[in-house]
Amino acid sequence: MKKSSIAVIGLFLLLYILPLGVRPIVIPDESRYAEVAREMLVSGDWVVPHLNGVRYFEKPVLGYWLNALSVMLFGENAFAIRFPSAVAVGVSALILFLLVKRFAGGYSAGLLAAAVLLTCLEVFGVGTFSVLDSTFSMFATAAMVSFFFAYMQWRPKKKAAFLALFGVFCGLAFLTKGFIAFAIPVVAIVPFLIWERGWKKLVKICWLPLVFALLVSFPWAVMVHLREPDFWHFFFWNEHIRRFMSDSAQHNKSLWYLFLLFPGAALPWTFLFPAVISGMKQMRFENPVIRFAICWFLLPFLFFSASNGKVLTYILPCFPPLAILITTGLHNYFINRGRKAFLIGALLFSLVTAIFAVTLASVQIAGPDGFKPFAQTWKWGLTVAAFLSWTLFLLFSVRQSDDQKKIILYGAAPILFMFSTSFLVPDLIRKHKAPGEFLLHYSHSIRPDTILVSDKDLVGTVCWFYKQSDVYLLGGGGELSYGLHYDDSKHRLLSPDQFMRLVLKNRGTGRVILVARARKYKDWMQSLPKRLFEDSNGNDGFVFAQF
Repeated sequence: MKKSSIAVIGLFLLLYILPLGVRPIVIPDESRYAEVAREMLVSGDWVVPHLNGVRYFEKPVLGYWLNALSVMLFGENAFAIRFPSAVAVGVSALILFLLVKRFAGGYSAGLLAAAVLLTCLEVFGVGTFSVLDSTFSMFATAAMVSFFFAYMQWRPKKKAAFLALFGVFCGLAFLTKGFIAFAIPVVAIVPFLIWERGWKKLVKICWLPLVFALLVSFPWAVMVHLREPDFWHFFFWNEHIRRFMSDSAQHNKSLWYLFLLFPGAALPWTFLFPAVISGMKQMRFENPVIRFAICWFLLPFLFFSASNGKVLTYILPCFPPLAILITTGLHNYFINRGRKAFLIGALLFSLVTAIFAVTLASVQIAGPDGFKPFAQTWKWGLTVAAFLSWTLFLLFSVRQSDDQKKIILYGAAPILFMFSTSFLVPDLIRKHKAPGEFLLHYSHSIRPDTILVSDKDLVGTVCWFYKQSDVYLLGGGGELSYGLHYDDSKHRLLSPDQFMRLVLKNRGTGRVILVARARKYKDWMQSLPKRLFEDSNGNDGFVFAQF
């Protein structure tokens, strides 16, 4: 068991911590959350989030606090801004281990549940990326597990303590992403209690978590209201009601969007779902933790699918209960001498990974230059090797007679691929989504009196890499539109005519610098005055122009 624990900890460090700072910062999400945190540190304002010095009301404050603390510890770099997300996944895996160890199979089952969570592709992808979803999922997981410990506890004092913890974690989740922190427990716990025939307990147990959730969230909620009375109106209606119900919601997708993407997000375990379902059927859902995990996974998933606005990261809180179901289902499947479903799933998946390897190698060797994902031979060679390694591990898992080794080899199959992804960012993504290196090349041109102008897509990136929070916007305000309607910020949004007057006023000084996507710059180019300097990293990349 000690060796197994070290292996799971090593898996987390290998995949989530060691390569964390290798990839370039990508737009818009990573630069946005990095810049809000940086501006908190520079301004000393830890109450009202700002982006580019403009009020930014799309999220509460806790995720920014954690990012800012990480930047304080590790500096202004890619590792620092991703560290809170990575740690959140590790903590979620630990919480899951404690739950499964106590209620669903013991120590080894707990380790397997943690390993399943760590190796799910969506959990890995989001957990090594600077967004707030992993942190929110950690608090939501802690809240749900605290509730279940309270539900299973018969001692009044311990039950009260776990219910208080449940409220604390709901409050922390609220401070990370808002009212959705309360929606997940409600849509999962109420049906669970009805299933358990314990719905009458709901009234008795809900007041204590509610009190502690308010104690955690109320101080900042009041402070931000006193500072910015419009915060809660915008945040509640625009970021919750409009996103859930409006046909014009941001990220508007069809009802089936999450259903279609979920199988890919749950890889590599998707191909074992038939074996998992078979094992769960044989259990007849007798264990309360299984019933709890089903409600925790299925009902929030349906809730997010019902929303008009959808992003794949929304269902991240559904993966901890999915890991419980996978672990318990596989465990029972092998106890009942199941073999066929695992064999078919692993073989099919090995065929898929082998096809990926062959296809990539063929494209790189014989395909036209415009279709080759990688310019460097070592990158595509390592990618092909990672897929072949994945294939071999799957085949080895099929050949094993020991059930535990089967699962270990299956779960270990994608490790090389997952570790390598930080080093194997395709050139097209670097060109389209990672302007940092290009911008830093001209950092010597940025002086104290420089007037920076950006398009709406790059404003957070320009602020982060040039360490400024007074950038003008050209071509629309984008996600800063709401903040730009305030009187003290309106002047930061420039029309083409205003930009022209600004350039003419400073013509020949080199003070005005425009950074924009190349395709947008092309539309503006004919109406712009003569540039002192202009450079681009390609037609699909970015432009740096000095006037």
